[in-house]
Amino acid sequence: MGNSEDVETEAGDARVTWYEADDAWLVLALSHGAGGGIGARDLKGIAEVLPGEGVTVALVEQPWRVAGKKIAPAPKALDTGWRGIWPVVAGHGLPVVAGGRSAGARVACRTALELGAAGVLALSFPLHPPGKPERSRAAELLGSGVPTLVVQGGSDPFGKPGEFPKGTYGIVEVPDANHGFAVPKRSGRTEAGTVAVITDAVRVWVRTLDAGRR
Repeated sequence: MGNSEDVETEAGDARVTWYEADDAWLVLALSHGAGGGIGARDLKGIAEVLPGEGVTVALVEQPWRVAGKKIAPAPKALDTGWRGIWPVVAGHGLPVVAGGRSAGARVACRTALELGAAGVLALSFPLHPPGKPERSRAAELLGSGVPTLVVQGGSDPFGKPGEFPKGTYGIVEVPDANHGFAVPKRSGRTEAGTVAVITDAVRVWVRTLDAGRR
């Protein structure tokens, strides 16, 4: 488990849990979705693996989670909480990639340019509500304005990879995975293997950001 610190924001107290890399060159700040916390399998896997790549991972708990509430507030409040933690995650003086899963990915996309993020990592981006493709949130993704990677489950009811519009972002499919990156037993795939697909994709992508600095 990493070291945690509470951060005061205009939306209430948030919490940042650090997984430090030796000789870090990048910070990857990731927040959770509207229905879970930083214990999600993808966030945990990234926090375990990426420090070995020289990437310090900061897992961010939004104020509503820290306060023990079960329902996420409106997007505006989520953006406020994220803005409040940014000076802390940027305090290392290193480039910061903004990201998160589901609602956290939307927040990262909406605020990336404003905050000066080096990139966006969108895990399980909720392209639309289940069964309602007409209510697309593609504009948030397409408007991130920075290098962006989407990692999406092949069976995600919030948007399968083939539903995503063309754009300058990258997208990696996690075979058979749902919105939480769980896979059915009948697929023959394991959770460990699924998490490895996610962490490998992130590892490859962050190296492109490093190359872009040189």
